[in-house]
Amino acid sequence: MIREETVGSMLRSAAERAPSTVALVEGLPDPADRRRWRYDELLAESEAVARALLGRFEPGERIAVWADNIPEWVVLEFAAALAGLTLVTVNPALRDRELVHVLAQSRSAGVFLVRQYRDNPLLDTVLAVRSELPELREIVLFDDWKEFKESGSPTEILPVVQPGDPAQIQYTSGTTGKPKGAVLRHRGITNNARLSYVETFAMEPGEVFVNPMPLFHTAGCVQGTLAPLASLGTHVLVPRFDPALQLRLTESERSAQLCGVPTMLLAILAHPSFAGTDLSSVRYAISGGATVAPELVRQIETGLGVPMSIVYAQTEASPAITMTRLDDTPENRAETIGRPLPGAEVRIVRPGTTEPVAHGTVGELCTRGYHVMAGYFDDPVQTAAAIDPDGWLHTGDLASMDERGYCRIEGRLKELIIRGGENIYPREIEQLLITHPAVADVAVVGVPDDFWGEQVAAFVRPAAESTDLDVLRAHLQGRLAPHKVPRIWRFVDSFPTTASGKIQKYVLRDQLVD
Repeated sequence: MIREETVGSMLRSAAERAPSTVALVEGLPDPADRRRWRYDELLAESEAVARALLGRFEPGERIAVWADNIPEWVVLEFAAALAGLTLVTVNPALRDRELVHVLAQSRSAGVFLVRQYRDNPLLDTVLAVRSELPELREIVLFDDWKEFKESGSPTEILPVVQPGDPAQIQYTSGTTGKPKGAVLRHRGITNNARLSYVETFAMEPGEVFVNPMPLFHTAGCVQGTLAPLASLGTHVLVPRFDPALQLRLTESERSAQLCGVPTMLLAILAHPSFAGTDLSSVRYAISGGATVAPELVRQIETGLGVPMSIVYAQTEASPAITMTRLDDTPENRAETIGRPLPGAEVRIVRPGTTEPVAHGTVGELCTRGYHVMAGYFDDPVQTAAAIDPDGWLHTGDLASMDERGYCRIEGRLKELIIRGGENIYPREIEQLLITHPAVADVAVVGVPDDFWGEQVAAFVRPAAESTDLDVLRAHLQGRLAPHKVPRIWRFVDSFPTTASGKIQKYVLRDQLVD
């Protein structure tokens, strides 16, 4: 079930078994502009870059990649794995202080970057903060990729990399504070990609996977990149999320799936070109990375006419922990996060303890297995807080599990609202509000209250210009106990989110407190 492999050995196996199969496609709007790599070509370029890397870095060092979705990012991922280097993935939207934190905390010896991403001057930023990064020796622009690739010695011998070696450091989204660097092993990410996507979706050789997810996130560079590799499929890399472009690529490249966080899929359904796009090749949809309300699942499945799988994942778990299967009932696909993946143990414990709770009882979801991170880089205190002595990763998510093993997310442990001694789970309120046609999106938080301890506050992004607050209150009354109905309401045009699409509730809470 669990294979002892590395990212590099997976690439070499694919090149040996399917050398002429198209492995990677640059998903540009015009098909004539799309660069394509066969598996033998992808391996050859990755090995050349690996030799160039070893001319500047030692195995075991860390190199960062700070760029948007370009094919060279993927090649660097493979090359670092072949060279025994740990890849530090960096969101190209980060600003100077955020970048300093990631590069300094990871002790990165090099950074590969594009000159600019949208309005963010990446090169200027690195040069401006370099004096604060004494361990950063090399700055390499992707503009100079050809020269860098050719700088390696053809006699350079690539090291033997072990499955338990670190492959990546992924910095958590930081919904509750400063990001921490989760160290992910080769064994964890290769097996997770295979067990979460390849086996669950029965991905076949030559099948096309259009990947719109950001590469700096595990959904992009682990599941979206390594699953097509493991299945000998074709990875079509979308440069940036654009519903029209994703639809065009899905049609022209004949993708077997349509994936994205809920807001991405809803944008695709609402796009004017959706109705006229040939999606006959699509046999399933994938979503995750943020809370997926049952109504959204039903809307997406109805709109696409295919079953949808919800992936419950966390960066620290390489990333997938549970999934709904395509042959699950519509109710289970919409209302649960599925069952644990093979090799991933899951149990629900009483918060703050390691004591399991009964079926159907809300507690903290914990997981153990091959997929759990090695720890937070250079942070034993936070690692010990996240992984207990028995190897269980405490996710911080409130969940329940029924006797069949199906799980439901009830909220975040730190989002739990305690009002007058009563536990209130924001997700319960959010799921009811999102069913009202006047609500496009919602986030419920707890704010301090002198009398009750905490009070319930709802932030609503309305679906219409005029939304009657009394109507929303009435929608909840009779469906919820009175103490759960929000006392504080705010209408917003948008939500502060992490790069992976999760609403930063602490920002909303701080806004109210301020």
